[in-house]
Amino acid sequence: MSASVNQTDAGAAAPAKPPLEILLCAPRGFCAGVVRAIDVVERALALYGPPVYVRHEIVHNKYVVESLKRKGAVFVAELDEVPDGKAPVIFSAHGVAKTVPQNAVARGLTTIDATCPLVTKVHREAEIHHKRGRHVLLVGHSGHPEVVGTMGQLPKGSITLVEDVEQIEALEPENRDNLAWVTQTTLSVDDTRHVVEALKRKFPTIVGPHKDDICYATTNRQEAVKQVAPLVDALIVVGSSNSSNSQRLREVAERVGCPITRLVNRAEDVDWEAFSNIRRLGLTAGASAPEVLVEEIIDAFATRYEVTVDTVSTTTEDMVFPLPRELRSEAAE
Repeated sequence: MSASVNQTDAGAAAPAKPPLEILLCAPRGFCAGVVRAIDVVERALALYGPPVYVRHEIVHNKYVVESLKRKGAVFVAELDEVPDGKAPVIFSAHGVAKTVPQNAVARGLTTIDATCPLVTKVHREAEIHHKRGRHVLLVGHSGHPEVVGTMGQLPKGSITLVEDVEQIEALEPENRDNLAWVTQTTLSVDDTRHVVEALKRKFPTIVGPHKDDICYATTNRQEAVKQVAPLVDALIVVGSSNSSNSQRLREVAERVGCPITRLVNRAEDVDWEAFSNIRRLGLTAGASAPEVLVEEIIDAFATRYEVTVDTVSTTTEDMVFPLPRELRSEAAE
C-alpha cells in the first residue's frame, strides 16, 4: 500500500533516455606542436613570472587562451602593444614573418619562438627554393597567420599564394620553368592533392618538398574522420571557428556524406535540436582543442541519452617536440 502511495506522490517515472552510441575518433585533439606551444607559455611563466606577452593566440582555441590568461599570459595583436622591459614576448605556434623578431630585437625585447617545428620546416623550404632562384607558390588560405608568416620569410614578389585549382589557370609567373611549391600545414589532404596535381599539370618542372608539408596530425585526424563519418548520423568537431585544421575536419565529414556536421567550441554551444533524432554520433577534436572539452560534450550528451562510447583508432601518435633551447632546464638554470 505504501509503495502505491509513494508512486502516486512521486508521479509517473521519468521516461527512459534514448540510447546513443558515440564513436570517438582517434587520434584527435592536441598535436605535438600545440603541446609544445602551451608548454612554452607555462614554462616562461614559471621562469620569468607574469606577465608574459604572447603575440596573437598561442593556438587557435579560446579555452586554452583563457586558461593561460588566468595564469598571467597577456595576448597582444602586435609588438607595439608590448611594453619595454624584460618581460618576454612569445611568438605563436603559427609562425611569424621575419620582420617580427627583427623588430623585437631592435627594441631589445626578450623573445621566445613557439613556432611549430613543422611550420619552421616549411619556412626553411621556402628560403632554400628562393636562394636557388625559384619563385615559390604557397598553397594555403589567405589571411591565416601561418600563411602570413610563411610569405613573410621571403622578399615581396618572390612568393605567390595559391588558394584553389581555379586560381592556377590565371597564373603566369615570369619563369615558369623555375618554380617550387610549399603548403600550409593544416590544409585538407584531398583538396591540397588536387591543387598540387593541377600545378604539376600546368608547370611540369615545378619542384615540391621532399616530404609532405601537411603535418602528420592534420593528416591523421582527417583519416580518422573519414573512417567514422560514414558510420554515424552526425559528427561533432570540437574546435574554434578560426582553427584551420578543425574547419577541415568538418569539411571532410561533410564530403564523405555525414548528414549532420557541426564545429563546436564546447558543450554550451551544442545545437540540441539538430541532434534530437540521432542514434550514433561521431566525435573528434581539432589539433588545438583540449581533451577536457571532448569529455564535457560526452557528459552533456549523457544527460539526454543513455550513452555508450567506443573508440575508432586509425593510428597511434608518439611525436614529441622539445622546448626552445632557452626554456630547457639546463639552459634556464
